[in-house]
Amino acid sequence: MAVRVFIKRYVKKGKIEAALDLLKDVRSHALKQPGYISGETLVNHYDPCNITVVSTWQTIDDWIRWQESDARSAKEDQMEGLQEGPTNFEIYDLGRPTNNR
Repeated sequence: MAVRVFIKRYVKKGKIEAALDLLKDVRSHALKQPGYISGETLVNHYDPCNITVVSTWQTIDDWIRWQESDARSAKEDQMEGLQEGPTNFEIYDLGRPTNNR
């Protein structure tokens, strides 16, 4: 079942363009990953330091494989230097949930 991943970041003032460039680079790598369907970057209209990336993956395993990859980890380390706080992840199933919690 497909999953949609919301990655929420708060970027330091003056670092927005650098963060957006880095996110574009991350997406170019994600495009080559098995299971990647789509992605988009949302910048809050009233607070451009508030950035959310939404990506869609064929399965949770595809996302986890990408999230734990060395290529993504290196980019995440760079991104952390541009942020005010930690990255927050929310993962949603598309349609019915895959587990019965």
